[in-house]
Amino acid sequence: MNYNSLPQGVRLAVEAAQNKKAAGISVLDLSGVGAFTSYFVICTGFSTPQVQAICTEIEEQLYKEQGRSPEHREGRGSSEWALLDFGSFIVHVFSEQARHYYDLERLWRSAQKLEIPDEPDGPGGHGSSHGSSHGGSHGSSHRGSRNVAVGGSHAPGEAISK
Repeated sequence: MNYNSLPQGVRLAVEAAQNKKAAGISVLDLSGVGAFTSYFVICTGFSTPQVQAICTEIEEQLYKEQGRSPEHREGRGSSEWALLDFGSFIVHVFSEQARHYYDLERLWRSAQKLEIPDEPDGPGGHGSSHGSSHGGSHGSSHRGSRNVAVGGSHAPGEAISK
């Protein structure tokens, strides 16, 4: 799995989250694990207004670009967690504390994971993807390219199932 292979809606959600400075963006491919959706987009916001701004930006971009609105929303007034269900993918926006508590990446560790590095200078272009299949190394990101790490984010000594 690489960034360019993701469905357009998932990529739009990732880019919208980046526009609002979401951190720790990752995409879980749930298509092979018998889940109720194909992808999770998971990210972190650092305040109630940021969590809400990330959700609003994702909704606005998906509506603007694809005419899509969430089929279901949860937690929009919460500072800890919000969910946008677009059917084929679900976006989870967490506070740092809630993300560690719910730990969806660990719960769905059998799913393939694509980590999108934080981009302190804003979203990069749509250039080539650079990936690492193991080790969780993010490298440095720069405009015009999108560096990603596939898999590799597991606790030391934890078994990995694929």
